[in-house]
Amino acid sequence: MYAIVRNGGRQHKVAVGDILDIDLVSEEVGGTVNLQPLLLVDGDSITSAAKDLGKVSVTAEVVGQSKGPKIRIIKYKNKTGYKKRQGHRQRYTQVKITGIES
Repeated sequence: MYAIVRNGGRQHKVAVGDILDIDLVSEEVGGTVNLQPLLLVDGDSITSAAKDLGKVSVTAEVVGQSKGPKIRIIKYKNKTGYKKRQGHRQRYTQVKITGIES
């Protein structure tokens, strides 16, 4: 059994026991997070109707926090002396999928 869940504008395929990086959530380590299911596949049956997905819950336990790779943004305009450098490093929460109940 696996499910497709939505988090932070992205979709992830998850099964019980998977460890996943999602956008930062304010839960402490050891807390639980509910993820919104978009699709549920259980053997031969596929559930995608909104009223049926309302009964499905995907729970995850917060394992820790992590950071993504550093991204360097450089802006430059020729012949004007304009240069700008900026950096970004996205923060993620690592979660372990503990259950998919329908």
